[in-house]
Amino acid sequence: MSGSPRVIILGAGGQLGRALQQSFSNTPGLIVADRTVVDLASPEQTRSAIRDLAPDVILNAAAYTAVDKAESEPELARAVNAVSPGILAREAARIGAFLVHYSTDYVFDGAQQTPWTESDTPHPLNVYGATKLAGEQAIRQAGGRFLIFRTSWVYGPEGNNFLKTMLRLGRERDHLSVVNDQIGAPTTTIELARATHTIVHGVLTGDFGLAEDWTGLYHMTCSGFTSWFGFAQQIFHRAGTLLGAKVPTLTPVSTSNFPTPARRPLNSVLSNQKLADRFGVRLAPWEQALDEVLGRLAESQPAQ
Repeated sequence: MSGSPRVIILGAGGQLGRALQQSFSNTPGLIVADRTVVDLASPEQTRSAIRDLAPDVILNAAAYTAVDKAESEPELARAVNAVSPGILAREAARIGAFLVHYSTDYVFDGAQQTPWTESDTPHPLNVYGATKLAGEQAIRQAGGRFLIFRTSWVYGPEGNNFLKTMLRLGRERDHLSVVNDQIGAPTTTIELARATHTIVHGVLTGDFGLAEDWTGLYHMTCSGFTSWFGFAQQIFHRAGTLLGAKVPTLTPVSTSNFPTPARRPLNSVLSNQKLADRFGVRLAPWEQALDEVLGRLAESQPAQ
């Protein structure tokens, strides 16, 4: 590739998109595209925008992530999560670019007791998971160069997420009930963006060999795992010190206590061994990554 590669971040206004902007901030030719520039809800507009911008690398951080709302908006979720990613992959193949796309632990039903590997058969329980799986399949069928990173329980210092919800509820209430029978790996946007930058840089410099050596599907989460209840415990334990946050009383409850439109998998733990074996990349333990996010939130607090 002659000259500096043109890298585009789609979904740049979202929490992962903003983290990717920070990690790729020193990249010459970086194109930052929020929904007003490339709207994955419109497949035709997506195709036209990519043809006009002609990037060398597409980082697709855009997604329909409202898990419960997707049950009543399946066509919109499918357009954003399945149809447009297929278009991105076909356009990338047409112009010789490569696509980085993020998928989810929710492609699995959570029924097995061991961590999920890339070779395990997906069986989504909800519309969101089904549309994300369809997006993976569309990308594979396009026949170009791609990296699909399945991740889980994503949050960061920006945007709306479980961490922000817990801190808000902690300010408003003295007692919180949190689900304790769903397990997974809380994964920060900071860690995802760092790992993505390391891998994309290695691909562009040839460190990982030819496209057939690295193209494919990989799991990418912070190491370790916990339940939503365990995650909440650590949020308040650490936030009480770092942010001076009020610490409510927490009660563990089962999923059946919180019926939702979309079913959730009970075991969302993903094995990251393939990622480590191929790229030598391991994300930080989830507790360490949580401390970094809380530290950034502390830095952004107005002086007392």
